[in-house]
Amino acid sequence: MTKHIVWDWNGTLFHDIDAVVGATNAVFEPYGLETYDAEGFRAVYTRPIWAAYERMLGRPLYEGEWERLDLAFHESYHRLMLECGLAADALASLESWKDVGGRQSLLSMWAHERLVPKVAEFGIDHYFTRVDGLRSASGGPKAESMVAHLATLGVDPADVVVIGDSLDDAHAAQHVGARAVLYSGGMTSRADLLAFGGPVVDTLADALDYAA
Repeated sequence: MTKHIVWDWNGTLFHDIDAVVGATNAVFEPYGLETYDAEGFRAVYTRPIWAAYERMLGRPLYEGEWERLDLAFHESYHRLMLECGLAADALASLESWKDVGGRQSLLSMWAHERLVPKVAEFGIDHYFTRVDGLRSASGGPKAESMVAHLATLGVDPADVVVIGDSLDDAHAAQHVGARAVLYSGGMTSRADLLAFGGPVVDTLADALDYAA
């Protein structure tokens, strides 16, 4: 039985696909790459994100290139995300899970010092027993962060469902022995999500149905 949901932020609760695509296009404009729309971006997206960049460029990144691209991406993203809001049914889903007595927390690979005030800005921080963002260099897999997150909470992974929009979320859940429900409204193509073999949903409300 599910007692605890670990939510992802970017592309899941926070509907920021337009900002991600816009920032990616800005970063790669000097390279002369064709601009992406949301579906085109999903077709090349993977984590860690430097692997997606290598896929876009069709070659390995040069030494120091990842750091420059990552910095440029975040400069654009932090400007464009100001136009983004919560997913359409995010608030209702958080409230619904609270109403049935479920616990929930938030684990993101976005910078912790930016994540915490952003969650508070939307007025949803009270739903979470813990909010964790990335406190180190960006771009790596989520699995070890999930281990630390659940250990700090003292939650049995067997009681946990992870709801996120990427295969990284699925692998992190698998790594700790939790279940994953994958949401198609974020960065990853539906075909890639389905290939993982678990449930894939088009709304966060549907994700809750699987969790329950």
